[in-house]
Amino acid sequence: MKPIIAVVGRPNVGKSTFFNRVAGGRKAIVEDQPGVTRDRIYAECSWENRPFILVDTGGFNPGSDALLQKQIFYQVEEAIREADQIIFLMDGREGLLPADRDLAAILRKSAKPVFYVINKIDGEKQEPRILDFFSLGVEPLYPISAEHGRGVGDLLDELLRRFPPDPREEEAKDKAIRVALVGRPNVGKSSLLNRLLGRPRAIVDSKPGTTRDALDTPLVREGKKYIFIDTAGIRRKSRIHEPVEHYSVIRALKSLELADAVLILLDGFEGLAEQDIRIVEMAAESGRALMVLVNKWDLVEKNTNTAQQYKARIYQEMKTYDYVPVHFISALTGQRVSKIFSFIDAVMKEHRKRISTGDLNRWFRETLQTYSPPLHRNRPVNLFFITQTGVAPPTFVIFANDPKGVLEPYQRYLIHRLRERFGFSGTPLRLRFRPRRKEKLRS
Repeated sequence: MKPIIAVVGRPNVGKSTFFNRVAGGRKAIVEDQPGVTRDRIYAECSWENRPFILVDTGGFNPGSDALLQKQIFYQVEEAIREADQIIFLMDGREGLLPADRDLAAILRKSAKPVFYVINKIDGEKQEPRILDFFSLGVEPLYPISAEHGRGVGDLLDELLRRFPPDPREEEAKDKAIRVALVGRPNVGKSSLLNRLLGRPRAIVDSKPGTTRDALDTPLVREGKKYIFIDTAGIRRKSRIHEPVEHYSVIRALKSLELADAVLILLDGFEGLAEQDIRIVEMAAESGRALMVLVNKWDLVEKNTNTAQQYKARIYQEMKTYDYVPVHFISALTGQRVSKIFSFIDAVMKEHRKRISTGDLNRWFRETLQTYSPPLHRNRPVNLFFITQTGVAPPTFVIFANDPKGVLEPYQRYLIHRLRERFGFSGTPLRLRFRPRRKEKLRS
């Protein structure tokens, strides 16, 4: 069931303006004349990929005995009764009125979660107007401007925190994490799978190309479910001769799309090859959580700084993929293999991470002050607002006056700064740019 959020308040406090902003269109009639909305109006909305139903109601005016007002009052009562959460909208310009106090008393008796929202606070200069509303004896108060979008994103973040658990997220928590083992032929994928399982599952042979199909193997460890997918070694096209091997590579690439996390194995003795970098690129393009495992580390002659030097060389060659964690293991001896499970859990946590709209836009303003986008065709590129629209991988939408003017170097800069502030180790990030006219919410 989608949560139901009812918007209630006196006539002409901005309920329909707020409703239209959140719903993304003029679904409710907006006029200066009080009492335009008489019946309940519903809209299916979404915030940070969580759907909900928003209900607009007529203006609450207990002092009127008119039949129309009685009907509106009945509709407001019904909206309160069916709602999971209630937005009580008040007018910051007019201040706290007796009708606001009457409605606040009714809402207290409803025992529903109520958000006390002061509308028409268009900027910092108007914020002292909310002091009058503290006499209601409720906190927190949420100052917003429904007309300009100020503070609306932060309010919706707070509503989202009170939503019941998303059935899809609960299902994802209980769902097994699908982990693909990919890499060039003979880097030790099957040996690693057998070591992780504690028993032979895949054929191990020194001859490259032993694994022809993607093998799915379930495993439960410390109450967590995993499915490991051992795939055929991915060669360069020029090195593929047998038709059966060609289809094995296709199945290996397909396994990237089916996986949640990808473990990219390197041969530590041979070092990083060009095809290894291509595999990292394909895994990143698939949008999956990923990490690099340097296998056969027991065969490498080492000194105190060998691992750090080796890792630095990998990052130098992988260039834009320096967010991918690198770990050193030996499938043959079992060195650090048991830690792979905690590595997987860590990158999956980053892969599913959400950042609140308020935190994002505070970071966004700081970032733009440090370095704003360059001119495009001799015109300034203005970026207005950012919101996270999805996870796995984390996806962000930025509203701009000229989306095409945000060129790739500046996009890389934004992603780099996002990682500096919020982490996202081991997960690709997606940035989308939309024109301002499609913007639904601003904070």
